[in-house]
Amino acid sequence: DPMAAWAKVAALFHPAPPVTASVHPSAIVAATARVHDTAEVGAMAVIGEHAVIGARCRIGIQAVVGDGVVMGSDVRIGTHVSVSHALLGDRVCLYPGARVGQDGFGFAITSSGFLSVPQVGRVVIGDDVEIGSNTTVDRGALEDTVIGAGTRIDNLVQIAHNCRIGRACVLTGQVGLAGSVILEDFVVLGGQAGIAGHVRIAKGVRVGAKGGVMT
Repeated sequence: DPMAAWAKVAALFHPAPPVTASVHPSAIVAATARVHDTAEVGAMAVIGEHAVIGARCRIGIQAVVGDGVVMGSDVRIGTHVSVSHALLGDRVCLYPGARVGQDGFGFAITSSGFLSVPQVGRVVIGDDVEIGSNTTVDRGALEDTVIGAGTRIDNLVQIAHNCRIGRACVLTGQVGLAGSVILEDFVVLGGQAGIAGHVRIAKGVRVGAKGGVMT
């Protein structure tokens, strides 16, 4: 497998930069937050109340980790990332500008206009997940939004509230998942594919670029 072989060789010559155990003087870390002694917190980063930062994590410049967020070990949070209402496993990587845990797009239509529905779920991310730059993952409305272990998500992807993504799925650039979509394990979605709300995609299915699954 030449690609796998090249990945292993290239990593020997271009290893990821090591984490430097430190908290930058300009970072704001809440008194109740727990930051592991081996973690690195970058300049002007913000760590909220009761947040837990695991061993050897790196929090990038101007990243914001909200109240109560819990992350495992060896997590990488890129520059300008915001993450709230979330539980992150080990070796999760959020690339610059990713937004995780904001309120989903939920509202009731009344005779006097729209009525926002409080979003009370979380985002639960498994081990070894990567989420690309400027991708958005909404917190659940009632249930959690879940991303399974080993899944890779490209840049500029939208994942709506209550979605449940299985293990080792691949979502390429500009994919959009409406609310409560279920992707079983090993699903691959090509660029700009769109999945309508409450649709289940079975294990191993591949949807081509610009494909749409409505029912």
